[in-house]
Amino acid sequence: MSPILMFASLAITSALIIYTIGVFWERADGSLRGAHVILFWLGLACDTTGTTLMSIMARTSAETAPAIHGITGLAAILLMLFHAGWATFVYFQAKHGGEGALERERTFHRLSAAVWAAWLVPYVIGMLVGIPMIKLGTVPAVIASLMVASIAAALAFRPARRA
Repeated sequence: MSPILMFASLAITSALIIYTIGVFWERADGSLRGAHVILFWLGLACDTTGTTLMSIMARTSAETAPAIHGITGLAAILLMLFHAGWATFVYFQAKHGGEGALERERTFHRLSAAVWAAWLVPYVIGMLVGIPMIKLGTVPAVIASLMVASIAAALAFRPARRA
């Protein structure tokens, strides 16, 4: 495995870990804190770094990734960018007591969970298509990624248990 591929894989997997922690920590807290916002931006930075490196490698490689992977990957980065930006807006508005801030903050976790579940689709497609030991075709990889994201979304959107 080339050093660039290793770094890109590490960056994207770091994005998964960081973003997952941010989303579920924010959900568990029930409110948006500055640490959550930082994790969202860090997750975006890691994903963008890894995706950029993978894109550079794909341009110089004879093997090409399925078009759906590029499309869903770009959509995921744009969603993460919107999510991190909206998190920043909601956080600062709540700090200054803006109108509607409390309601936006209370419902923010639904957006977080939706973006996280959508982000899983290109992550799983890339993993299933890109790992030589798995090497699924495009259609089975897309179906599997949608199944994983659907299960993850069902778990993320289930009502939280209150003590």
